[in-house]
Amino acid sequence: MDAVCNGPELQYREKIRAVADALRAHKGPIFVVSHVDPDGDAIGSSLGLYRALRALGKEAFWIAEPPRYLRFLVREEEYTGPLERLPEGALLVVLDAAEPGRVAGAPVEGFVVNIDHHGTNPRFGCLAVVDPSKAATAQMVKDLVDALGVVWTPEIATPVLTGIITDTGNFRFANTTPEVLHTAAELVGYGVPLAELTDRLQWRPASYFRALGAVLSTVAFHFGGLLVTAHLPPGVQVEDSDDFVGLIRYAEGSQIAVFLREREEGIKLSIRSRGGVSAQAVAVSLGGGGHVPAAGATLRGVGLEEAYQRVLAAVEEELRRTGYL
Repeated sequence: MDAVCNGPELQYREKIRAVADALRAHKGPIFVVSHVDPDGDAIGSSLGLYRALRALGKEAFWIAEPPRYLRFLVREEEYTGPLERLPEGALLVVLDAAEPGRVAGAPVEGFVVNIDHHGTNPRFGCLAVVDPSKAATAQMVKDLVDALGVVWTPEIATPVLTGIITDTGNFRFANTTPEVLHTAAELVGYGVPLAELTDRLQWRPASYFRALGAVLSTVAFHFGGLLVTAHLPPGVQVEDSDDFVGLIRYAEGSQIAVFLREREEGIKLSIRSRGGVSAQAVAVSLGGGGHVPAAGATLRGVGLEEAYQRVLAAVEEELRRTGYL
């Protein structure tokens, strides 16, 4: 393992094969985790790899807390609770986590495999496969499962395809390349019920729709409509609110959308952009990260009013950089 950990820089396919070799050779337990507040890619990529490792006969464990709209993918017996320490001889696979501080469920220690598609990832771990050209970490997991030689089943392919669908916005975002569509077609060919899956991914509880009305009442336009914002009003309860930024981003003429919601740790920002405007640049300036079209950050120790002021300042700077102002 140390030889792999300290090995030379490899190309993407070589790195994927190196990870597959390490996973096949490992004799102890393998724990699969992702990031805090997991989305479709985090859950889909980690659950798909966990099932593939189990099919390979490995002593694998999946640690995750999927949001309500994704729980239909999971069987109760597949959950493992969070760990404060990893057992001796364990291998940790971290998926879709842009930095060690965002890893949820287990400490980042021992032999760590880091697979991710966020360009801001610092390449932590003994084996790091980071490729921002990939639309989703699940797309990379597809390549890894192929390299492992596991026989594809609908149970493995469904969560992997879920990760691709959600991170491409149902194949509407600019990251939907021919390679992505080819990968998705392969996964559908393994028995994924595509129409059923895409329909099920849109189900939301009644509380979501009540909260949606409250959120839409906060929609505001700035810089002549280039920026659209909204927030979750205090006291409004909803379990899954990640969709809201995706709704307001379709305001005509907008180049960037920001959705704010108060959490225990601070004001969480979800940011989406188009037209050459970088959501990533805005997020990084606010202490967060992500992709150019989709990013996020958390503002700690501030209220909603100050959070808005910081967002407006950061977005104004990005709009000026890109020539919109």
